Amino acid sequence: MPLGNVDFDFRLDGKVALVTGAAAGIGAAIASAFAAKGARVAAVDRDEAGAARTTAGLATEGRGFHCDVANADSVHGAVDAVLDAFGRIDILVNSAGVVHLAAAEELSESAWDITMNVNLKGTFQMCQAVGTSMLRTGGGAIVNMASQAATVALDQHVAYCASKFGVVGMSKVLAAEWGPRGVRVNTISPTVVLTELGRKAWDGPHGEALKKLIPIGRFAYPDEIAAAAIYLAADASAMVNGADLVIDGGYTIK
Repeated sequence: MPLGNVDFDFRLDGKVALVTGAAAGIGAAIASAFAAKGARVAAVDRDEAGAARTTAGLATEGRGFHCDVANADSVHGAVDAVLDAFGRIDILVNSAGVVHLAAAEELSESAWDITMNVNLKGTFQMCQAVGTSMLRTGGGAIVNMASQAATVALDQHVAYCASKFGVVGMSKVLAAEWGPRGVRVNTISPTVVLTELGRKAWDGPHGEALKKLIPIGRFAYPDEIAAAAIYLAADASAMVNGADLVIDGGYTIK
């Protein structure tokens, strides 16, 4: 893309975006931000009613869909439903995720399996299903939500760290395989984000202690993550492929 043709407004007009985990938190913020930039939005979540609420006030056409990303049949059913409703998918954001905290020697097998099934397998299954459609139609942009836990070790986060390290590695492989065929794949790695759940989890002394380790001195806001997703989804980032954009106020540089 010649420099003169770059859209510095990062518009998404005419594009269809599928966002998982869109009923609340980061996913909902991204869905709203994409609509503000002109995209039509398929909000996907296990909480279909919550996904529908996300789309109710969007600036463009939107619709909520049910999907359990850990279940292959549910993934394919949801992707087929989105394709039937919107005709194509130009952008995929995988924001659905879970976290189970415990010391490594105490973490249960079920907690490990749930974390891997949602965060890693679920992300891959959605990438595979949507990516196959994108490859057929000539291109697209995929943004997978990773974490600062994909860069550094965090106490009590053994399964979460493993899953997010896996998301970054998987995304780089997809970027290498699919980039030549027009599908870009990148990841975003936030620090603690002040969603409703984030505020509750990090309220109090332990949150204040963590902020002191962040050079910027605070946690991130959902719209700051959404802004990064807009850039990675937009045509202006056509040369960005296989990157991990860390949004952590400098936590991982020390």
